[in-house]
Amino acid sequence: MSNSIVIGQYVPGESLIHRLDPRTKIIIIFFFVLFVFFANTFVSYSILTLFVLASILITRIPFRFIAKGLAPVWFIIIFTFVLHLIVTKEGTIVYEIGFFDIYSGGIMQGIAISMRFLLLILMTSLLTLTTTPIEITDAIEYLLHPLKKVKFPVHELALMMSISLRFIPTLMQETEKISKAQASRGVDFKTGPIKERAKAIVPLLVPLFVSAFKRAEELAMAMESRGYQGGEGRTKLRELRIEKRDIIIYIIFIAVCAGLFYTRKY
Repeated sequence: MSNSIVIGQYVPGESLIHRLDPRTKIIIIFFFVLFVFFANTFVSYSILTLFVLASILITRIPFRFIAKGLAPVWFIIIFTFVLHLIVTKEGTIVYEIGFFDIYSGGIMQGIAISMRFLLLILMTSLLTLTTTPIEITDAIEYLLHPLKKVKFPVHELALMMSISLRFIPTLMQETEKISKAQASRGVDFKTGPIKERAKAIVPLLVPLFVSAFKRAEELAMAMESRGYQGGEGRTKLRELRIEKRDIIIYIIFIAVCAGLFYTRKY
């Protein structure tokens, strides 16, 4: 299993987070994504950070594995922080670098936005790390069940989303394999003018798209050969049930949200 990205990967385990109902995890993550934007003090960010770190510890997934898998997004986080340092002109001048003045407001806002982005990535990654694609499909289908009354293809949408998440690490592995193969043939992706490097991407994209379409065709043929006809009349091997541990997690999350709103500045 490639460690280049954690989104879409599933790590088997018997932790409390693994055994939670997938609907519980999706609902909590959904509201976490909303409430993280309400944090605006050091204490409120600390509460959210402790909640995320505690969740990671409970999963028993090595933090080093998760941190290494987040390597592709570190550039975006750092770029976001630097961008706020340059653009934001609030507060007092802390440091001067050539034509640019770094303000205290820019530092604080850069840290806040970068922290929000990091917490969002970590929390949403836990969903795929601790939940199988089938469980995600069943949970999304159940949560969107009311839309079936207006003839919305809920099952097909849930299946499409879970397959897309599952294929992210597969495509990343394929990209890494093709880039190494092209590099061994003399293709240079890292040096030279931008125009030349853009041209060097073509030998990478073409086989990647061909491989993606081939995998999609094989998956479609496999589903058709097994008699897949959509969500009508389908039964489930495991029925989703809200148990005592799910209720406890809901209570803990509500307490975290209450602490967040109590400590934020209005």
